Amino acid sequence: MIRFEQRGLERFVDYRERLQLGHGAFAALLRAWHERNRWSHRVLPALAEQLDLGRLHSSQLSNLRNSKLASPGPEVFLALGCCNQWLAKMPLPLAQIAEKQELAAAIGDNPQALIDAAGLVLGAGELLEIFVGLRALPPGFDLRISEAEAPALSASLGLLLAGGRPWRECRDRVMAAYGVEKRQRREKFAAVMAGLNDYSANELDVELSDLLVTSNSLGIQFESVDILLENLRQNEN
Repeated sequence: MIRFEQRGLERFVDYRERLQLGHGAFAALLRAWHERNRWSHRVLPALAEQLDLGRLHSSQLSNLRNSKLASPGPEVFLALGCCNQWLAKMPLPLAQIAEKQELAAAIGDNPQALIDAAGLVLGAGELLEIFVGLRALPPGFDLRISEAEAPALSASLGLLLAGGRPWRECRDRVMAAYGVEKRQRREKFAAVMAGLNDYSANELDVELSDLLVTSNSLGIQFESVDILLENLRQNEN
């Protein structure tokens, strides 16, 4: 048993719960990092390959973001850590090391690296510690949603995207703005919007980036997932 601190609450957990919490924290970290920099899943694998920092696949990142990869190999953390440290220092302009200009454009002129509260740039070891629940997330990167608040956030989302109108009147417009193509996710989104179902905390975590795009497409503008989530929390019923 070890001591674990989460959102100001101190308690003791066994290693199974610690691992579960760590996996969730790491998923939230990756989602927030990609959201901050407006990256797709392909950006970091392309950077790692271009700089010979290790093998990293977009499918691995996708699974880690959704807490579906319980035992990633050490090279995943090595590649992510080396990419983060390179981005923090930017020793060369990306245009000089990229085979194609599109990689430099995808990474951006001023990418945000992962830095902890003490100013340390996170490397492979620190990222692994987060994944196994031994290290807290860097400031500003904890976008995790608790199960207790998920129903209220789901209701707040429905009110926000419907603009206070009955679902029957705005259904076609809202569904057209929701760009996800998977049938199961579209059905769940429609059920949440109609007030017939709620998202779980994990489902909301996964949906946040697409919900931001949906909101902005409807003319309800938010600059980031952080701001959207804060708005939903402020308007909980």
